[in-house]
Amino acid sequence: MANNNQKKGNSSHKQLKVLFVVSEAYPYASVGGLGMAIFSLTRALKKEGLDVRIFMPKYGQIDEKKYRLKMLLEGLQVPTDDPAEGKESLVCNVKQYAKRKSDPMVYFLENMEYYEKRSNVYGYSDDPIRFVLLSRGALEFLRQSDWVPDVINCADWHTGALPNYLKTSYSNDPVLGGIKTVFSIHNLYHQGVFDHRFVSELDADDGRSPIASFFAERLLKQNFVKRGILYSDLVNTVSETYAKEILTKEYGEGLEDLLQEVRTKVFGILNGLDHKELNPATDPSLVKNFTIRNLKDRVENKLHLQKEFNLDMGEDIPVLGMVGRLYEQKGIDLLFPILEVLLAEHMIEFVVVGGGEPEYRTFFEELNKKFPHRVGTHLMSDVTLARHVFAGSDLFLMPSKFEPCGITQMEAMRYGAIPVVRETGGLADTVENFDPIRNTGTGFTFEEFHSYAFFGAIVRGLETYKYKKTWERLVRRAMKADFSWNTSAKRYIELYQRACTL
Repeated sequence: MANNNQKKGNSSHKQLKVLFVVSEAYPYASVGGLGMAIFSLTRALKKEGLDVRIFMPKYGQIDEKKYRLKMLLEGLQVPTDDPAEGKESLVCNVKQYAKRKSDPMVYFLENMEYYEKRSNVYGYSDDPIRFVLLSRGALEFLRQSDWVPDVINCADWHTGALPNYLKTSYSNDPVLGGIKTVFSIHNLYHQGVFDHRFVSELDADDGRSPIASFFAERLLKQNFVKRGILYSDLVNTVSETYAKEILTKEYGEGLEDLLQEVRTKVFGILNGLDHKELNPATDPSLVKNFTIRNLKDRVENKLHLQKEFNLDMGEDIPVLGMVGRLYEQKGIDLLFPILEVLLAEHMIEFVVVGGGEPEYRTFFEELNKKFPHRVGTHLMSDVTLARHVFAGSDLFLMPSKFEPCGITQMEAMRYGAIPVVRETGGLADTVENFDPIRNTGTGFTFEEFHSYAFFGAIVRGLETYKYKKTWERLVRRAMKADFSWNTSAKRYIELYQRACTL
């Protein structure tokens, strides 16, 4: 039965009950930014007084001894809508875990075939089945639970089926009928294992036809981002600028017309940072901790970074850093015509940490050969080395083609590296362009996706670096920027309250 809060509308956010149904969450299973975002956001919401819980798959990599999972519900029958004998439902278990009372309760959907036998979180041809099982499994679990949320927050294509099921198959359910849904888009580019951008009319998903049965070929071609947008009560992206950009053809990934139709329910809320975890004053991975008041101690991290990558030593040599996945979205192509010129014409050094596509790896490897003591590469992900780049570089490059939010530019600023970014998505929302006349701003930005525009922004940064007092003030402003999850959590609460009044 729908609870009283749903009937009356929530007057106090402390009464709100929110369930996150997600494909990943740190520390249990985390592949990208989604897992870390769920970890931080749910804890920030719990600190604000909400009853927040998480529902996710119990992947094989999750260590039950380490997390001491407890059986909550055995033999959960999840309907598949397949009429064939023996295929009408899939049998699952639900286990639960919370390390401390201050942590959100986590429910794990257990299924041997689709979760526990898989060594990875993503990357299987039957991923659509695995994640509609998660979506419908969550709803079937809630039908038998003594805890029913006011709002279910889904994330990305993996759980876009949930709002669809809730508004159709479960619309008259006495327990689930009053639940509201929020669909969070972390990156619109990813719309499942099927390419929905280039399809024939026969394969195109209108988004309104019934969800196919679990084992039907048609299921693999249904677009659950489109369905999440259509059927959810509210939609949010991970920055305000990205929420506007996805209404355009350039960024809408084929869904811009639909998003224009429902634009009144589309909002943007910037992702945050865990300021306690990401703190240069206490970070044990740094060779020397520092604060805004003792920036001189930051120099030791720069010298350590140079030594770590076998670069020429010198605290006055500008070090340009880059951290992240090396693929097209990140705008690496813009470096092809200009980075070698910058290295040849300016006494600078460049360090990159991150794995990715072969063409980008080859580009950086060749540069390393040409400038062995001026270019440092570690072409795979490494959290510790990333922190060293944040704390030791002077300029942090992030020329993204598009960027729903972006975390590394905020991490870099937290550690005193000044970002050079393209004005798109979350980069536009987090980095204020430096104004030398008014002495304001936190970084260097450029608008056009072009190598020369990027080149100009880097050169502006290098010229500003020569004026030490001006540069120190710039660094202090960047480090003071507030990207804490507390601010973002309050915006999410407002969103949930809005959903409950619909």
